Amino acid sequence: MRITRVLSTALLALGLAAGPAAADSSPSASPSGDSSAPTSAGTSFRTAVEVEQGRTATASASTGDYLYWSFPADTGQRPTVRTTVKLPGAHAAQTWQIDVYDGLRRRQACQYGAQTRTAAQGASSVELACVLRTVRAWSEPWANDPLPGTYYVRLTATGLGAADLGQPVSAELRVDSKDIGGSAAVDGSLAKPLVPGIAVTSEAEDDDTSASAVLSSIEPDDGWASGWWSDRWVWSAFGAVLAALAGIGGYTLTRGSGRPRQVPPGA
Repeated sequence: MRITRVLSTALLALGLAAGPAAADSSPSASPSGDSSAPTSAGTSFRTAVEVEQGRTATASASTGDYLYWSFPADTGQRPTVRTTVKLPGAHAAQTWQIDVYDGLRRRQACQYGAQTRTAAQGASSVELACVLRTVRAWSEPWANDPLPGTYYVRLTATGLGAADLGQPVSAELRVDSKDIGGSAAVDGSLAKPLVPGIAVTSEAEDDDTSASAVLSSIEPDDGWASGWWSDRWVWSAFGAVLAALAGIGGYTLTRGSGRPRQVPPGA
């Protein structure tokens, strides 16, 4: 009975601890009725239009243009970038491609998704997708792992014929993330997220000046590295509780009745 009470108390405490973890791991919904999604795209890394996750950005352009957007991604997130390009009524077969770069402008590989797709002649639209690897809190300097900070999306058509150059197109972009949780946790973290200009801004704040050189102003709702709490803490605590209960149970089963053994007379 004592073991049963201990086990019940431990499971109750574990359930209370898991509550905040479940709340942190759920994706945040975008504010209802918010019409602040961008309706344009940049033409270079420096002019990339900022897009918050969970919102759909639109842009009008011409075939042959390079379209750039940027979005923030924090530790433990696995971003998915989706784009839809609406094509003119008459066109030849053309190939569209999206590329994703991190704050250091390193091209990031897609785990899966149609990163490049060819639209058949006369097709009305083409859809592309790129699922990035999970963003890590820290990585070796020589590695190309995704790290928290600003990410850039570049959309363009490749191999266009002269007749298709300059035709009007419209594009939609949406970025969503899945919170992977403690399975992707690592020991260590960056001093600053990979946001262009953040080091210059930090130095300006230390000098008590109003100068600002941050090229990307969007950050996660709870700030960078907001996911310090993960289910890794819960499972670690759960393992410790199970180990303690196993030790108590083993001792209870092996200690015997607790009375000294009677020795027969004359033995």
